[in-house]
Amino acid sequence: MRKLILLLALCICGLLCKTTNAQITFKVNFAIQPIWGPVGYDYVDYYYLPDIEVYYNVPRQKYIYMEDGNWVTRSYLPPRYRDYDMYNARKVVINEPRPYLHHQDYKAKYASSNERSNQQSIRDSHESKYFENKNHPEHDKWKEQKKNQGRHQDQKDERKRN
Repeated sequence: MRKLILLLALCICGLLCKTTNAQITFKVNFAIQPIWGPVGYDYVDYYYLPDIEVYYNVPRQKYIYMEDGNWVTRSYLPPRYRDYDMYNARKVVINEPRPYLHHQDYKAKYASSNERSNQQSIRDSHESKYFENKNHPEHDKWKEQKKNQGRHQDQKDERKRN
C-alpha cells in the first residue's frame, strides 16, 4: 500500500512539475541594415540620428521624424535633410520598440555630444558577413561564396551516396 501511495505521489508530482526548455534566439539582420549603418551590430531595430533627431526603423526600412508636431513614418527623409551625410553621421543603435515615444530621453542623452562619428559604415567594411547586404559594394563576392558552398555541399552529398 505504501508503494502504491508513493507511486501515486510521484505521478502527481510529475504531472504538476513543468518542464522547461531553454530556448535561445539569435537574431541577425545585417543583410537589411542600410549600408550607411555602423558595423559591429548583427541585429538593429532602430538607428537614432541625434544631429537631425530622426529615427530609422531597420526592419521596416523607414524613417521616423517629427513633421507638424507629429511623428511620421516615411521611406525617405524630408528635403531639409537632402545634404545630410548619412555615412559620417552619428548613429545610435536602439533595440527597443518605438523609441521615438521616449524622444526627450534620447535627445537629452545624445544631443549634447559634440563628438563626430568615427563609426565605420557597412559600405566600407570588408568583413564578409556584410557582403550579404545586396547594397554592399562586395555583394557579388557573397553570391559567389554561396554558390561555392552549394557546390561543396553537393560534392559532399555525392561522396556520401557512393
